[in-house]
Amino acid sequence: MLRRNSFRLPRHPASVGLARRRVRDHLADWGHGPDDPALSDAVLLVSELATNVVRHGPLLEREFEVAVTALADGSCLIEVSDEGQVEPRLRVVGEGEETGRGLQLVENIAAAWGVWSRGRHGKTVWALVPAAS
Repeated sequence: MLRRNSFRLPRHPASVGLARRRVRDHLADWGHGPDDPALSDAVLLVSELATNVVRHGPLLEREFEVAVTALADGSCLIEVSDEGQVEPRLRVVGEGEETGRGLQLVENIAAAWGVWSRGRHGKTVWALVPAAS
């Protein structure tokens, strides 16, 4: 079964904690228990991606979007979208300091991750959290 929820939050530091809580609550409602590593990894990844939007997103942007999708195999997809454009440094992982520690954390935890351009509507940074084995 596939379940998805998305929500918009103000581009404010307090929204990072709110994004974590909402993702945790949605995944718990969908059957991910408190000891499920996929749940804790998803919460950590949404925290990192939301923090990047709050710190580095377009100055005039007032909101960003978070989506969480629970997949049938127990994995989940985290997506954080803003109105910023895809930066070349986000496309390549492992370029030392340019990628930042947050994205290195994403690289280490996620089974896969990347950036989708939304054209003139910005970008979505996504991360696939593997199911617990």
